[in-house]
Parts: sequence; C-alpha cells; structure tokens
Amino acid sequence: MKQIILMRHGKSSWDYDVSDKDRPLQEKGVKDAHLVSNTFKLHAPNLDFAFSSPANRALHTSMIFVRNLGLDFSKFRVEKSLYDFSGDGVQHFVSNLDNNLHTVALFGHNYAFTSLANTWGDQYIENVPTAGLVHITFGVDDWSRISKGTTKQMVFPKHLKK
Repeated sequence: MKQIILMRHGKSSWDYDVSDKDRPLQEKGVKDAHLVSNTFKLHAPNLDFAFSSPANRALHTSMIFVRNLGLDFSKFRVEKSLYDFSGDGVQHFVSNLDNNLHTVALFGHNYAFTSLANTWGDQYIENVPTAGLVHITFGVDDWSRISKGTTKQMVFPKHLKK
C-alpha cells in the first residue's frame, strides 16, 4: 500500500517586493501550519520521506511540519519539480518515487494539489486551502501505478478553529 500526504503551503505574504519563489509566510500561515501539523500528528502514519517545493512559503511550511512530527531531517529533501501549479510535474515526480518508500509527504502549491487530491482521492474538494492537508491511500505497491485511491483524511485550518 502507498500513502501520500499533500500539504499546501501556509498563507503567504505579498508585503515584500520579492520573486514568487521568495515570498514568505504570513504569521497566519505559520500558525495554521502548526495547527494542522499538530492535529495531523495525532493520527499520522509513519512517514518514510518528505519532499518540498523550493519556494520559501512551501519550504517554511514543510519545516514546521517535519519538526512537529519529529521526522528525521535525513528523510527530507527539496525537490524542484514540486514547484508546480498544474500538477503535471508533481504527478511525474510521484510516479518515479522509489518503491521502498511507502508513505510520503509533499509540500507544494495550488492548483496542483487541489487537482491531484481530486484525481487521486475519492472525495471531491473544491479547493485545498492554504495549510490544508489531504491524506490519500492507494491499494498498490508501485508508485507508477497509483490512480484512484481513498481520501483517508483532510485537515483544513478553518475546521480546527473555534
């Protein structure tokens, strides 16, 4: 069985005159990333590896998640192909993952993550919000064979706030 955790980066700031890749998280984005990762860790599967887009906002989100889940940093890598908004680059990356990895977390961007959550999962999601997490399981043992899986869990910040 393969499992994938898709997590969209936290809310980013437009207050700085920087390139898209260099945009930082807002304070809200940091808080939401902590909230979602701390909620997810209560029922999280053991992660084999985590991969992040090189964009600052995704990388910062992934660092919060990795620390809160206690994942060893030797099981983390920045992956250029996750700086993708269509989903094609992410899909290609996943299909070429090492089959010794069973559960992976990916940190990246919309529209890619909403599209893939709907392509791979069995529950329609109108939009994966910033700092939103979608956990999908697949009944195959080869990453190149994943298609329709089961949406096991969705953790969105708005559902966690009172």
